[in-house]
Amino acid sequence: MHYCAQHPDTCIDHKMKVLLLLVMLTAAACAAAPQDLSGKMFTFPQQTNSAHVKLETSREEFSAVTVCLRSFTDLSRAHILFSLATPSAANDFLIFKKTAADVIELYVRNSDADIGGQEYKLNTWHSVCATWSSQSGLGQLWLDGKPSTRRFVNSESNITGHAIIILGQEQDSHGGGFDIKQCFIGMISDVHMWDYVLSSCEIQRYVDDLNFTPGNVLNWRALQFQITGRVLLENKQVSLNECHY
Repeated sequence: MHYCAQHPDTCIDHKMKVLLLLVMLTAAACAAAPQDLSGKMFTFPQQTNSAHVKLETSREEFSAVTVCLRSFTDLSRAHILFSLATPSAANDFLIFKKTAADVIELYVRNSDADIGGQEYKLNTWHSVCATWSSQSGLGQLWLDGKPSTRRFVNSESNITGHAIIILGQEQDSHGGGFDIKQCFIGMISDVHMWDYVLSSCEIQRYVDDLNFTPGNVLNWRALQFQITGRVLLENKQVSLNECHY
């Protein structure tokens, strides 16, 4: 007699496990496939210490970095905008909005610089770019196309090691250590990362959403990502002055 006829429960359990494995492999393949997110945004709708988006990259060494993104929030408390951690440094490249209304903090290799004078208005789409070079150790922030003073952050070494890049949560350890009081609530879009310092003209083209060179580390038009928890991928909301009637 056929084995399944003698042991129907065992066969059903085995088939369910195979089906579950196929579903998991399919989901993993979908998550790993690059997607064009033009016209899309990630929405982080609630305060949590778990919901986040992990952005995938195979790069493990950076002598220079530029990160640009657009964000929209009503948070007046401190919150994360971009978090890159490696095994040797939880804050290897971090853009962090402090509680003070006009201060954004830039971390590189666990060293930081407070960048003041930022007109970070609530309930407004902002274009945020941050640059750093290990050769000079200088970092700079660009908010809506306006440059900050160039500040020394860190020149000790390149960013090296397996990079975990997170949106929505600030990593206090490599891939974890999330603090609910530092999570992001709002919308994030148009995330790009380059392994060199963009020129001021190129940053302005990004801000104006013109024909800029997409990131060669992270490219919003070909992004590999994994969503954990309540994060929505939605059509990007435009401001009223961009509406066409």
